[in-house]
Amino acid sequence: MKLYFAPIDGVTGFIYRNAFADFFGGPHKYFAPFISPCHNPKLKGKEIRDLLPENNSEKVTLVPQIMANNAEYFIKGARQLQEMGYQEVNLNAGCPSGTVVSKSRGAGFLKDTYEMTKFFDTVFDRLDMKISVKTRIGLLESSEFEEIMEVYNQFPFEEVIVHPRTRVQLYKGKPDMEAFDYAYKVSKNELCYNGNVFTVKDYEKICHTYDISAVMLGRGLLRNPNLANEILTENFSHENSGETVHSEQNVSKEKLRAFHDRLYGDFTEEMSSWKHLLNKMIEMWNYLSFMTADQHKCAKMIRKAQNVYQYEKAVDEIFERYM
Repeated sequence: MKLYFAPIDGVTGFIYRNAFADFFGGPHKYFAPFISPCHNPKLKGKEIRDLLPENNSEKVTLVPQIMANNAEYFIKGARQLQEMGYQEVNLNAGCPSGTVVSKSRGAGFLKDTYEMTKFFDTVFDRLDMKISVKTRIGLLESSEFEEIMEVYNQFPFEEVIVHPRTRVQLYKGKPDMEAFDYAYKVSKNELCYNGNVFTVKDYEKICHTYDISAVMLGRGLLRNPNLANEILTENFSHENSGETVHSEQNVSKEKLRAFHDRLYGDFTEEMSSWKHLLNKMIEMWNYLSFMTADQHKCAKMIRKAQNVYQYEKAVDEIFERYM
């Protein structure tokens, strides 16, 4: 089974992806945070910078994600990406942000299955590239998912990536596995599961229950960058029980420190001010703090830093005392 790295806006851009691939690797595909084509003739500048081939490591197999409810905009963006060498694009039908949903994009795209069908009729008729979709199971209720799946089953998607929560759930509560059961029974396309895979056991529960093409990891990989390697090693060990398996089941603090320092250095070169840099590193530590002996205390230490000197002192203390 393949492992994918989920797109997380503001976090998994090319700087993070490149560092992650160099230090950990593991995912078979990385999905980029969404871009939003509009009436402009082409995506340009900051819109497209994250996807430029020269900004992405050869170690990263990248799939761009497009957020759109207008077929013409989607096609225009997809064709530009195809010119850049991409052979697959992913539609974001899952973002729960209020500003996105209010414009009938992201999870808001799911509220009108008639318009969804028209959109995909046009897109599949005019594009000659692989198209996948990352979807939630509805806007308000999981009962909406039956009609949504009827739409997906009309088209030859590369994959349907299902995050089994409604939009109103955001990321709270447990994924609705009954909804995923339904998708598994009726889907005419390959399925990928996404949602709350934080440990090897979480992954094993999914892969032992469903014969699907892939599992997508998001927050689990940000909290434990070595999770994909742990999953792949454990899976290899089970399939080859007579062989010696060497694994980093517990990633060393030295490797984590080197990973942090790479991110910090690359973001320092990228950011226009130290305040922007601190905000970015606070965002990184919202996840990295899960690798410490005291998640809440370490995250608080980082948030309290008022300048880069205080930040670096806090990082030194965390790695010395809490890793």
